[in-house]
Amino acid sequence: MSEHPDCALVRQGYTAFVSGDMETLGNLMTADAVYHVPGHNPLSGHHKGREAILDLFRRMGRETDGTMQIQLEAVLADGRGHVMSFHTVRADRGDRGIEIRDGLFFTIVGGKVTDIDECTEDLDEVDAFWS
Repeated sequence: MSEHPDCALVRQGYTAFVSGDMETLGNLMTADAVYHVPGHNPLSGHHKGREAILDLFRRMGRETDGTMQIQLEAVLADGRGHVMSFHTVRADRGDRGIEIRDGLFFTIVGGKVTDIDECTEDLDEVDAFWS
């Protein structure tokens, strides 16, 4: 059984994120892509545009002093340009640590990511970690 191309695109993005390859990540999304971060913390909100999204990812790396680890668990496609991914995040920030399951909902058009919605199992825990 072969993997759907949209799932392969998302997996490529995870691999690039984990290795810090911002160039590859940037090439996987449109210039006007939007990343939606839930909650009420300094990272929450709508990050509009490829560069704003890459800046968000760089900030996550800086604020966790490179300790952020992502373990991809599943990638699911609907065949109509939507992909859901599920992963576990582990990171330290100052004297605080986190280990939490998250998910991303991708919209893909023309082989590029146009929109990402982030979901998490515990918004309060995420807000406390990033605040």
